Amino acid sequence: MSELTAEHAWADGAWHRDTRLRTDAPGGAAWALPGIPNLHSHAFQRAMAGLAERQTNPQDSFWTWREVMYGFAAKFGPQSLRDVAAMLYAEMLEAGYTSVCEFHYLHHAPDGRPYDDPAEMSLALVEAAREAGIGLTLLPTLYMTGGFDGRPLAERQRRFGHDVDGYLQLVDRLRTHQAHTLEEGLLQVGVCFHSLRAVPEAAMRAVLEATRGQSMPVHIHIAEQIGEVQDSLAVRNARPVEWLLDRMPVDLRWTLVHATHLTEQETRGIAGCGANVAICTTTEANLGDGLFPLKTFLEAGGHWGVGSDSHISVSPVEELRWLEYGQRLVARRRNIAVLPHLTSTGECLYAHALAGGARGTLQPVGWFDGADATAPGTRADFLVLDDDAPELMGAECANAVDRWIFSGNRNLVRDVYVGGRQVVAGGRHHAREAIASRYRKTLQSLLAS
Repeated sequence: MSELTAEHAWADGAWHRDTRLRTDAPGGAAWALPGIPNLHSHAFQRAMAGLAERQTNPQDSFWTWREVMYGFAAKFGPQSLRDVAAMLYAEMLEAGYTSVCEFHYLHHAPDGRPYDDPAEMSLALVEAAREAGIGLTLLPTLYMTGGFDGRPLAERQRRFGHDVDGYLQLVDRLRTHQAHTLEEGLLQVGVCFHSLRAVPEAAMRAVLEATRGQSMPVHIHIAEQIGEVQDSLAVRNARPVEWLLDRMPVDLRWTLVHATHLTEQETRGIAGCGANVAICTTTEANLGDGLFPLKTFLEAGGHWGVGSDSHISVSPVEELRWLEYGQRLVARRRNIAVLPHLTSTGECLYAHALAGGARGTLQPVGWFDGADATAPGTRADFLVLDDDAPELMGAECANAVDRWIFSGNRNLVRDVYVGGRQVVAGGRHHAREAIASRYRKTLQSLLAS
């Protein structure tokens, strides 16, 4: 291994001077920071970004968008999923994401029949992540019913479905694959419930019991839309997060995706049990979902990170910036995401994205301990900012992170390393040309059909 010397390297919430980082290529950097985990992804949806922006109903909402998404999802097979995911993961790396949670529910053929290998679609994602060089937390998703009332899956949902036994067999198969993957621990498998409306209580309990004691993250969509909250109240006489905290052993293994519509008691309840929240600001805005109660959650000591979800944006900077801006628009004040001991908005946003990302992905974050850049048990996942960019000229430790996040829309990430291996140089993924060529052909085929 070679070494990269960073004039300024971020770790443990502060800048450290003249730090050496183990890499596969020697070099230097003015500003080096741990890469950001992406807590929530539906990879196939990247291919439909911008294709659901025409009004189809005066009451357009998440629920009408979902019908468009179902039609697009029906077009995918293993190869097209791999091609789209590889392009997306390369884009993520170029933007500064170094690991991703893939919330995966396209399990079967479009007509609902399992592939000869029931893990074929999952393994297509594993191969895409391997090719791109990103850390992958694969979350095979249990999807059983079409609503809180237990109705069967609709025709276009059939390819998502499993019974509990079939789902656990898939998880076991992927865990075995993980155990035989030797690429510096870049694959982690977790368990995942699509939502409370899609997984009955008994099934959730059976999966949690079967995986008890295993080092696996647990993810679930929850309280994303007002309609979901209303349906939960009507059928279960409880709000979704209220019900979950009361009925399930929610703890620091759990990541609640969106959790947009919360009472103050629910907000503090999530923080109190140690659970994590995946906030997907650009998708939540695109779908008209609502705004997460960030200030209350911060004051309660809550843990959170960001995800790009439907990938109408693939930029951690945009997720963080618009998370803060949404709060400002509601509060009509500035610098909301701060804490008494951390008054830089950018640093507070970034520090939470790292810490919450580590919880949700179970992937390493923070690539050295104290002054030792080569500490055992760490993984050198980091990005280097472009110090020649006008936005960063004259930057100092006191303002470098703020200037990165709040200085505009140009990507300021120059280089990216995962496990010490350089995957992005000069802002470009090392395999972009080959990956983009396949993606272009696949997208043309998807759109033509």
